[in-house]
Amino acid sequence: MEVCCPYFDPEFDNLNEKIYGPRVYVDNESCERCTVVKVNSLNKQGLLLEVLEVLADVDLFINKSYISSDAGWFMDVFHVKDQRGSKIYDRKIIGYIKEAIGARRDRKNSEVRISKGIATKSETASECTVIEMIGPNRPGLFSEISAVLAEQRCNVVEAHAWSHNDCLACVAYISDESTSTVINDPDRLATIEDHLSTVLRPATAYCDRDKGVRAHFLGCDSSMSHTERRLHQLMLANRDFDGPPRPTTASTFSSMEINGDGEGRRTVVSIDRCNEKRYSVVNVDCVDRPKLMFDTVCTLTDMQYIVFHASSTSHGPFASQEYYIRHKDGRMLDSAGEKQLVVKCLEAAIERRICEGVRIELCTENTAGLLSYITRVLRENGLTVAHADIATRGEKTRSVLYVRDISGNKVDMGIIESIKRELEPFAFQVRNEQALPHKYSSEGGDGYGFSFVSLLRSQLERFSHSFVSI
Repeated sequence: MEVCCPYFDPEFDNLNEKIYGPRVYVDNESCERCTVVKVNSLNKQGLLLEVLEVLADVDLFINKSYISSDAGWFMDVFHVKDQRGSKIYDRKIIGYIKEAIGARRDRKNSEVRISKGIATKSETASECTVIEMIGPNRPGLFSEISAVLAEQRCNVVEAHAWSHNDCLACVAYISDESTSTVINDPDRLATIEDHLSTVLRPATAYCDRDKGVRAHFLGCDSSMSHTERRLHQLMLANRDFDGPPRPTTASTFSSMEINGDGEGRRTVVSIDRCNEKRYSVVNVDCVDRPKLMFDTVCTLTDMQYIVFHASSTSHGPFASQEYYIRHKDGRMLDSAGEKQLVVKCLEAAIERRICEGVRIELCTENTAGLLSYITRVLRENGLTVAHADIATRGEKTRSVLYVRDISGNKVDMGIIESIKRELEPFAFQVRNEQALPHKYSSEGGDGYGFSFVSLLRSQLERFSHSFVSI
């Protein structure tokens, strides 16, 4: 006898998401100085971070935002500008924002490629092997990593490296030097990993940060997360937030230097309670910069906290953020130890992306071993790479390196000129960013300058926020 069973459509579970999936509106009319991006969707855990990943991919600066995800519905409003402080009129960027946020519903279709480098990964990234590295930082370490990859006949197609406190994290996309294809020989991968692990080992016996190196295929690993989020995760797992102890008194934020050298800059994170709604309220005051909200939400998400409501706003060179959160299990932040950990991790997340030093940008042919040569020249001239972003588009490779003096002094610009002459065949641009990074202004204009009066006013307005007890 035939046994009859009720039929269930396999797509039924995703029906609500298909009907009420992310709807993205890009509005250039309602705000005079910013483009307004609105996202409405059925609520889904992690959706806020996915939206911020898309905005970060196209380097948009969030001037103001409002987030709410109560009652099963997710509503975001972002006031954004481009790197020049202007509205977003480029149809390709607008199209990418709409398409990429919608594609986040289906990870299989999340690789959105649009011309002129708008996509999140290079066109050749599917033919690369991804190697991620974490270890104790020391002068010249990134140069040593580049040398190992060159010796192993690997071409660096794309790479991103951050250093913070005594940690260096790097995610590199590499291909075979001769075939420009993915490296899939297990023995060769093991050899590369072993050589990199040797380089990453701490230079002193008392350091216990030997975390090793992992290598896996980009095309075969669908769980590979957003590259910048992965850098945050590597740093967080390696406890880069356990740096030298710093004072956490209310006066720290107001002690920021206003002469532009950045030495007194402080990030202030405070935690309060909203007992009525059973939220923990996280307030962040810091120097404003691009991708700031992405960094904070990324860390809260990776620490298993859910953001229910949030707002952020920019005031001249400063930014204020407020997050209403609960732990994934529904509880508030109750213990002093947990609050202290959240404060330290958010401070580290905000500070690890900040690039100080001299910014060197090179545009070169995509040639194997060239990165090793460039970083060796820098090291031989007493400079170390603190932050690196390398990307290949077609036949050209764009390398942005932030370098510092190995001895800790300010970089001698005479040495930079000497290096520029040594690397003269390459397109070479230098920008001294040993002062504070560029600030985006909320008052229009090109957004790169601010006055002493506005700076002082912004400090006074925030002074009271630092007195909220943890």
